[in-house]
Amino acid sequence: MPFIIVFSFFVLSLTAQKFQGLSLTPPMGWNSWNKFACDIDEKTVREIADAIVSTGMKNAGYEYVIIDDCWHGERDSLGFITANKHLFPSGIKALSDYIHSKGLKFGIYSSAGSHTCAGRPGSRGHEYQDAYMYAKWGVDFLKYDWCGTDKLKAEGAYITMAEAIIHADRPMILSICEWGINKPWEWGKEIGHLWRTTGDIFNCFDCVNGLGEWKSYGVMQILDMQDGLRNYAAPGHWNDPDMLEIGNGMPKNEERAHFSMWCMLAAPLISGNDIRNISNETLNVLCNNEVIAIDQDPLGIQGFKFAVKDSVETWLKPLLNDAWALTLLNRSKTIKNVSIDWEAFMVNDSLFNKNINTLTQKYEIRDVWKKTNIGTTNKSINFAVPSHDVVMLVLTKTQ
Repeated sequence: MPFIIVFSFFVLSLTAQKFQGLSLTPPMGWNSWNKFACDIDEKTVREIADAIVSTGMKNAGYEYVIIDDCWHGERDSLGFITANKHLFPSGIKALSDYIHSKGLKFGIYSSAGSHTCAGRPGSRGHEYQDAYMYAKWGVDFLKYDWCGTDKLKAEGAYITMAEAIIHADRPMILSICEWGINKPWEWGKEIGHLWRTTGDIFNCFDCVNGLGEWKSYGVMQILDMQDGLRNYAAPGHWNDPDMLEIGNGMPKNEERAHFSMWCMLAAPLISGNDIRNISNETLNVLCNNEVIAIDQDPLGIQGFKFAVKDSVETWLKPLLNDAWALTLLNRSKTIKNVSIDWEAFMVNDSLFNKNINTLTQKYEIRDVWKKTNIGTTNKSINFAVPSHDVVMLVLTKTQ
C-alpha cells in the first residue's frame, strides 16, 4: 500500500500540471499595474470592483480583478507571505471575499524569482507555501512574473508553481509572464493558461520606449511580434500580448484599433485603466459586445494578417458557423481608401482548414463598430479607413 500511494503521487507530479477546463475563452478582467503600478491599496481595488459592476463592464464579460506587484508585506517566521499591513489593513482574504461578493473573481501577482520586479518577496523556494496561501485567500488567477530568476530555467520554474497550485487544490488560472524570452508557447500549454509573448506594453500606439537594457513597446510593435504564434493558441491556453492600455490617454481611434487587434488575436482582454473615472468613449470601446464576441468566439482561433497594401493591413479570423471577422488596419498617418472586390476574394486558412470563397458562397456584411449591416458580398465595397484606426467587419453566410 505505501508503494501505491507514492506511485500515484509521482504520476500526479508528472501529468497534472494545471487545472483543466479553465480559460476556454481568453480571460477578461482588470489589472492594477498599467495605471497604478505600486500606488495601489485595498480601498482602490474595492472601488475598482464596484466600478466594474456599475459601469456594465462585468456584464460585458470582465470578471477578474487582479492586484499586480507591490501588495506584499514580509514573510512570517514560518516563511508564509503576508500582505502589506498599511496598504491592505483588512488582509487579502477580506478583499477577495469582497470581490467575490460582487460576482467577480480575484487575481494576485508573484514572481518566480527571489524578488518581484518591484523588489517585494518573490516565490522562489516558497512556491508551495504561496500557492497554499493563495488558495486559502480564495485566489482565482495568478500572474507569475520572471524577475529575480538568476540561473533558473523557465519551464521548470513554472512547472513548480503549477504543481503547487494543483496541490493547493483550488482551481486558478496561471498566467506565465516571462516575456517570451524562453518561447513559452512551445512548452506552456500543459503548465499555464496564457503566456506573455513579449516584453511590457506601454501607452503608445507606434513606438518603443527604451529603458536601458529593457524596452517596452507600443501597440503596433507588440502586434508585429505575434507573427508565427497563432498555431499555439487554443481554448485553455492563449498567447498573451500584454494588457490593454485603453483609457490611459491614447486618442480614441488608436484605442479602437488597439482593442480590435487584441480581439483579432484572441488575446486576453485585461483592462489597465482607472475604471472609477472612465469616459463614455473609452467605455464604448471596452464594452462593444460585437467586438468582444470576436475575441470570445468559442472556436478560439487566433486571427492572421492576410494582406498588406499601402500601409493598410487586412486581418482575418475564423469564427463559429463558418463566419469570419475581417479587419482593415490603417497604420499610416493619413486616411486610406480601400476597395474589396468580393469576386476575387478567396482565402485558405490551411492551419485550421477554414476557407472563404465568395464566388461560391455569399456573406452578409456587418460593421461591428458602427453596429450596422452594410450589404452582402454580391458587389465590391469601398471604405475610407481613418489614420491609426480600423474598419471591422463580420461576414456571415447567407441562407
